[in-house]
Amino acid sequence: MPCSFEHERALQEQGFLRIAGIDEAGRGPLAGPVVAAAVVFQNSKIPQPGLNDSKKLSPRRRDELYQHLTQAAGVLWAVSIQDVKTIDRINILKATHQAMRTAALTLSRSPDHALIDGLPVPNFPIPHTALVQGDGRSQSIAAASIIAKVTRDRIMDDMDAIYPQYGFRQHKGYGTAAHLAALQTHGPCPIHRRSFAPVARALRS
Repeated sequence: MPCSFEHERALQEQGFLRIAGIDEAGRGPLAGPVVAAAVVFQNSKIPQPGLNDSKKLSPRRRDELYQHLTQAAGVLWAVSIQDVKTIDRINILKATHQAMRTAALTLSRSPDHALIDGLPVPNFPIPHTALVQGDGRSQSIAAASIIAKVTRDRIMDDMDAIYPQYGFRQHKGYGTAAHLAALQTHGPCPIHRRSFAPVARALRS
């Protein structure tokens, strides 16, 4: 099934007029923040060509769509960035949920309902529907996935300039062979997640 507004329109037929798509980027990496985004299309009758799961798009195409989404007058969007200290303090799942809740609450106009990629989020501040693989099914979630990923990738590019020995620009903090080798050689830096096993092992070695 192609990425569409089908789920948004079904909710609008139930009386929910402002539907937010919610997604995150950065649950799996060993370093850097987790980022969530919320996106509302104020007119879901206008097709949004090219929107899809951000992981299926080239970096160049993601950047193009990010520019379009964040500058379009009919799009409301917000992001929430949860840093490494928060991730290590409350764990990555809770930090991800916190980012999603905060992104939804930061929108300039409160949504009536949210479509969330993946599983339900505890204590979410508005009614929501969870869609497994929703970033490839709902255009609102796809838009959120693009904004979250581009935001996080740019943060990791900035971190690469500060900590060039780890290669963050190439792997964005994921546990690639090159990243794991750098961890063993240099040990963790301040943006590594010490609650993650590979980082904890590097600390002990």
